[in-house]
Amino acid sequence: MLKKTCLYHIHTTLNAKMNAFAGFEMPIVYEGINEEHLAVRNSVGVFDVTHMGEFIIEGNEALSLVQWVSSNNAESLKIGQAQYAYLPNEQGGIVDDMLVYRLEEQKFLLVVNASNIEKDFAWIESQNSFDATLTNRSNEYGLLAIQGPKASKVLQKLTKVDLSKIAYYHFEIGTFANIENVIISATGYTGAGGFEIYFPEKYGEQIWNAIFEAGKEFDIVPAGLAARDTLRLEMGYCLYGNDIDDTTSPISAGLGWITKLKAKNFVGKNILVAQKEAGVKEKLVGFVVKDKGIARQGYAVVNEKGVAIGQVTSGTKSPVHNVAIGMAYVPTELSKVGTEILIQIRKKVVRAEVVRLPLKGTNGGV
Repeated sequence: MLKKTCLYHIHTTLNAKMNAFAGFEMPIVYEGINEEHLAVRNSVGVFDVTHMGEFIIEGNEALSLVQWVSSNNAESLKIGQAQYAYLPNEQGGIVDDMLVYRLEEQKFLLVVNASNIEKDFAWIESQNSFDATLTNRSNEYGLLAIQGPKASKVLQKLTKVDLSKIAYYHFEIGTFANIENVIISATGYTGAGGFEIYFPEKYGEQIWNAIFEAGKEFDIVPAGLAARDTLRLEMGYCLYGNDIDDTTSPISAGLGWITKLKAKNFVGKNILVAQKEAGVKEKLVGFVVKDKGIARQGYAVVNEKGVAIGQVTSGTKSPVHNVAIGMAYVPTELSKVGTEILIQIRKKVVRAEVVRLPLKGTNGGV
């Protein structure tokens, strides 16, 4: 039996195309992927991401537990700040990527991927030798991502919290749409600016309706997971299960910037130190296809003899740039921007160029 979010009734009323995703029946597309994508880039769109997982870690040694299981340095967080991180495993791979929010000095909110909720909870619990309590609150939170350059104008109508003062990767807890204790976070997965709001799940429809009423003058649209995927890929953001997984080296994946090897000790650190010193054999790169065709997940990167030397992890056609883009693992010597690579698309081989993501001209906020 697939789970349903608190907004399932609204999605079906809007005739969204629903499909299974991470154990939930989720809206994949409403009017169209390109339409929803461009609405978020140019104005404002709303994603139901209630399926995501939320854990609370609290207690006298909550920070110590977070520091041990997280790649990033949570000690640097002030109350009201968040950071991107991942859960490293003991083999130098990635259990999951996540957001870490510091709610209090010794209270943290971890937001994890829906498909990994049970795995992540069991993993953190297995590492908890500290005076800290881990609680799964995933069934209690509703979560909406209101994304786009006009998101703040829409949401400001619904709260007295000054949204202009919430810096990127910061948050406030306040009253929103007459609901108390809502987390208003300047985060997202689109690169278009905006906010994510966490609230008691029972208020889902009330908050959704308030947002869409406030957004009428800005042509606000509901957006599905398909557009969420094209938006994140346009920005070069990793998707767990595609671009990173339990066997992926975070150094190869370009996540060295959230791997704080000098700041602290954490799970699997020695392996990652060795990887960084020795260098990795492959790297995750962005690319643009120069010939006709779209390179999808699983397609091979090949050499001139047609032998597979890498693999595409994500691929789509950019609605903003109208070109086929993607990410792939390639040998390190082919990872420099401007390098030409070859990709096997069905029975033909096409040329692609390694590029830096996000692509220039993308209307993003990072």
